[in-house]
Amino acid sequence: MDKTIIFLIFGLILLLVSGKYLVESSVAVARHFKIPTIIIGLTIVSFGTSAPELLVSLQAALQGHPEMAIGNVIGSNISNILLVLAITAFIFPITIQKQFIRRDWPILMFISSLLVLFLYDLTLKSYEGIILLGLLLLYIVYNIRQARNPKHAKEIEQEKQQLGMKWWVAIIVFLIAALGLSYGASLLVDSASLIAAKIGVSERVISVSMVAVGTSLPELATSMIAAFKKQSNISVGNIIGSNIMNIVAVLGITTMVSPLSTVRQTLVNDLPWMIGATLLLFLFMLPAGRAKISRFEGSIMLVAYATYIFFIFTI
Repeated sequence: MDKTIIFLIFGLILLLVSGKYLVESSVAVARHFKIPTIIIGLTIVSFGTSAPELLVSLQAALQGHPEMAIGNVIGSNISNILLVLAITAFIFPITIQKQFIRRDWPILMFISSLLVLFLYDLTLKSYEGIILLGLLLLYIVYNIRQARNPKHAKEIEQEKQQLGMKWWVAIIVFLIAALGLSYGASLLVDSASLIAAKIGVSERVISVSMVAVGTSLPELATSMIAAFKKQSNISVGNIIGSNIMNIVAVLGITTMVSPLSTVRQTLVNDLPWMIGATLLLFLFMLPAGRAKISRFEGSIMLVAYATYIFFIFTI
């Protein structure tokens, strides 16, 4: 096997394992502060599972691969909905709460549309990154306020019984996992860049497909575990929150390090697919009286994702 492929696979495994322990340690600390599950899903877990995207995009920007930095986020948001949620729905139909339709999805749609507007000139400037980081701060404050809602009191009591590892152990695990993420991201970016050159495709194509799926592995693992445990709050909240974090946190922070640029194909191909996937999620969440993403709808998402992958490699 080619050495580059070995490094790529090792980088992906390191991202997955490190991402898993980063999430678990973050959740353990959050539970010590009595934060309810739904807020953990929308903030702590979402930010934790977005850590691979952040590290990969930062590495790509610093190493002079801006297309990969942006493509990684867009491709990850597409795969989170059309691949991760689809596989999760196959395991167990996903129950949708009204707040995801009324509150969380509109935020995701607004942030996604804003990214399209920012990238209309094919660049993401520093001041646009500042705007994204400002929205990140507002989003975090908003979710903290939601966590103080009295209706979560019962949920908080239940979380007391699931504290898991001690807080100081969780912090040590978090730091080790963060180092693993950093090294895994570096391996992934270097290997993906070399593979793109070898097979004659653009870094954009590699980033929105292979790299994006790799950095979506933590979301897939988290959502599948949540599905097996029938904790739809974590499963759906994780994806919506992660997609929001990918844009406002990952691209916001990365743009502060280095302004980003991309190619026209991102604007005319990838961004419409990202918006389309977000709209499709809304349609599947919408039916009154059922409020579930079924296995059939999951299969539609998978077909859509396969179509997208075929499209970007052949057009």
